[in-house]
Amino acid sequence: MNPAEYPSNAELISSFAGKPAAELILQDHPTLTSLAHASFEDLQQYKGIGKSKAAAIRSAFLIAQRLSQESFPESPILDSPDRIAALMRDECRTFDTEQFHVVLLNTRRRLIRIKRLATGTLDTVHVHPREVFRLAITANAAAVVGVHNHPSGDPNPSEADIRVTRELIRAGQVLRIDFLDHVIIGLPTPARPQDFVSLRALGYFST
Repeated sequence: MNPAEYPSNAELISSFAGKPAAELILQDHPTLTSLAHASFEDLQQYKGIGKSKAAAIRSAFLIAQRLSQESFPESPILDSPDRIAALMRDECRTFDTEQFHVVLLNTRRRLIRIKRLATGTLDTVHVHPREVFRLAITANAAAVVGVHNHPSGDPNPSEADIRVTRELIRAGQVLRIDFLDHVIIGLPTPARPQDFVSLRALGYFST
């Protein structure tokens, strides 16, 4: 298909909601990232959007997330923050509160599974090392990566993020399960095109 023939966001949303409703929705949510944050209840506030159309819009974003995950033909190797961010980015962009995920890896740094461990508020999420490494032990994981989002869009770590990172490093050393990194995902801007940070790359894993 010629790029000029690709449907616009408005046309795509219209296919689910009808043109009048799509125009109203896009006034409040001009980007797909913004629309992905709209809840089932939020969508039903627009004239012409009932339960079935709201469910169809939400399902479209869920399908997109699943498709992104299926783009890997086998368990991906997650040996860099870039690869971790690429795997988690689409899902993290849909959250309007902080969500902490535990990425469990085998000895070759291939993905075993991802588990959402904790849901927080707009600017904080509480994580206990005991819960993180309980998942690792149950999955027989050799290594762990922590991933969470910043709904503000700024991925730079807070003092709480730094503190929990150091607690997880110490717990991993005791249990002999590598805590490889803590990746925080935000949103890109023209001034900051990279939408994530690695606390290891920032030097917080140094002894």
